[in-house]
Amino acid sequence: MTLRPLTTIGFDADDTLWQNEQFYRLTEQLFTELLGDYAEGERISERLLEAEKRNLSQYGFGIKGFTLSMIETAIEITQGEVPASVIAQILDIGRDLLSHPVETLPEVKETLEALAGRYLLVMITKGDLFDQERKLAQSGLGDFFDAVEIVSDKTAVTYRRIFSKLGDGPERAMMVGNSLKSDVVPAIAAGSYGVFIPHALTWVLEHVEEPTEAPRFRKIEHIGELRPLIEGLS
Repeated sequence: MTLRPLTTIGFDADDTLWQNEQFYRLTEQLFTELLGDYAEGERISERLLEAEKRNLSQYGFGIKGFTLSMIETAIEITQGEVPASVIAQILDIGRDLLSHPVETLPEVKETLEALAGRYLLVMITKGDLFDQERKLAQSGLGDFFDAVEIVSDKTAVTYRRIFSKLGDGPERAMMVGNSLKSDVVPAIAAGSYGVFIPHALTWVLEHVEEPTEAPRFRKIEHIGELRPLIEGLS
């Protein structure tokens, strides 16, 4: 009896299943406008990115950490003189980000519908627990997934654990996502296939070189190309 080469497929969520980064960019634009009297927009964005880098280990990924980083940046930019009204506005735009409607990306539903039942589908995402659960519920995609894993970070250890616990091990699994750093490179290091679907907007901290020499690296232009790719592995 020949074993199927692939039994489990993991999917990233933000900017793979639905839009995400574009809303962060819009929020950052509002933030720089709020502090426009204190510094140039480019400098404000640079300081915000520095704050996000510093705070990842403490706050993790997600909107709440981003909001705290905006407040920290506002305090730094104004040398501690940021008005309370500006802090209140920062909190407001953070709340708006937490309640933004979910916009599913093209061909996602059709692809998941075609794969569900044939493969074990797992959503593997970073970010705030409540926010990711909210987006999954609003997306209408929840019924396609056999399991959902909301993790603090995505490493080779993360993928080995998830694919061994839920599936037949990382060697018979695939991870699909828009981030080379989080979705593709560590999945390949774990022994899985890593499928890269570029998104027009990807957070700068998620950029790394494509592992083009890795035998299990694949790249497609959109999620609608995933089914033919999978069929080619059989």
